[in-house]
Amino acid sequence: MSLIETFFNADVMISSLPALLRGFLNTLLLGLLSIGIGIPVGLAISLMRLYAPKPLRLLAVGYIDIFRAMPVLVVLILIYYALPFLGIRLSSWTSAVTAFAIIMAAYSAEVFRSGIESIPRGQFEAAQALGLPFLLTLRKVVLPQAIRVVIPPMTSNCVSMFKDTSLASTVALPELLKEATNAQSLYANPSPLIGAALVYLLFLWPMVRLVSLLERRFKTEKTR
Repeated sequence: MSLIETFFNADVMISSLPALLRGFLNTLLLGLLSIGIGIPVGLAISLMRLYAPKPLRLLAVGYIDIFRAMPVLVVLILIYYALPFLGIRLSSWTSAVTAFAIIMAAYSAEVFRSGIESIPRGQFEAAQALGLPFLLTLRKVVLPQAIRVVIPPMTSNCVSMFKDTSLASTVALPELLKEATNAQSLYANPSPLIGAALVYLLFLWPMVRLVSLLERRFKTEKTR
């Protein structure tokens, strides 16, 4: 059997295409849910770290440090396989979304912290001189500027999150890699795995280029 027939078997790829598309939709949904939960929670944790009383600040720092240091796979396995020993049983979907959102929140919190701290202190002082309350200053003055700063690294984190969704196959969630592995076993041919790799590439490559574009644009604006 030739290399093409082994890794790029057209008949096998066409036959496995419905499974790959089904897995891709699950991957897309899993990533969007995790990002949609993780980013707002990360913003809240970032504000807690910067402006809350000291005990809450220390708690936020501990959360960020722990979950940035812990591998995503470890968090996923602990939630899915360890929590049942405490009587807490979560489905594959709930476990995966929870694990990925926890990790996304930790990374997002650090990105938001960096973005907020990049805003000149004079912005706060000017708002205070105008009599704006602190929360209104954050919402109307600081956060709109900080969001522009954090867009490139946050987009990069989103790309990483979509790639990490492949780890959900360890808890039998039928995402793209799981469906490709099942199809590979069914057809006794690695072509579905190559197909899954191509789907990831077609989906994530534009996002990777977008990150580079945003970084260059922000750098250009900053130097003006």
